[in-house]
Amino acid sequence: MNPATPEVRRHRDADEVGRAAAEETVAVARQAVEARGRFFVALSGGSTPRRLYELLAESPYRERIRWSEVEFFWSDERAVDPDHPASNFRRAREALLQKVGVPPERIHRVQAERADLDAAAREYQRELARVFGVLEDGPPPRFDLVLLGMGADGHTASLFPRTLALREPLRWVVPSRAPVDPRDRLTFTLPLIDRARCVLFLVIGADKAAVLAEVLEGARDPERLPSQGVDPTDGRLLWLVDEAAASRLRLGAA
Repeated sequence: MNPATPEVRRHRDADEVGRAAAEETVAVARQAVEARGRFFVALSGGSTPRRLYELLAESPYRERIRWSEVEFFWSDERAVDPDHPASNFRRAREALLQKVGVPPERIHRVQAERADLDAAAREYQRELARVFGVLEDGPPPRFDLVLLGMGADGHTASLFPRTLALREPLRWVVPSRAPVDPRDRLTFTLPLIDRARCVLFLVIGADKAAVLAEVLEGARDPERLPSQGVDPTDGRLLWLVDEAAASRLRLGAA
């Protein structure tokens, strides 16, 4: 199988990026439910996807997804209580999950507040295997959609430059350390992300312009720019970016 060719789409501002992402999410969800009966999605953390979550909780998008058929996971989480302001789970819950009536059994939260993060990572891998119906020590399962952002240092999920988590060859979920607080994290690994049917990056803001140009058009160096390491082997790789973030791209985005 050949790696995906990145598709880059440029939009005017953060709201347009959010609406484009909502349309993509609806389309992937419908296709997944029609083909396999469920939609498996990994949500992203940080502030960038919040507008997407808000839009999905509103008409017309809310009515276009069968929420009882969606299985929610998180591509990374900070080692904080689920009610902490920095919790990725809390942000998604407040902006989306509690507004659309997702059944509790469809929400698979990372237990990142546990003292033993390695044990928490292994437990999340077991949960993934259980829900997908695959072997825990076998090949990673296939998400229908993995949502990702990108930091100004080129990191994605909680895969930071030159870290062990970035190089993990087998495990699906591992502990990670960030250069900023909260430092302790859990994150999906590249073997799991790269199995997705669709990986959707959302990138907004002028502070991301230089690194976005490097990631998409520069020399390949995923140790320094982890976002370059995302390379689905049998799926789509779609970047939705605003004008500010795309301002330093040499090759025009759609």
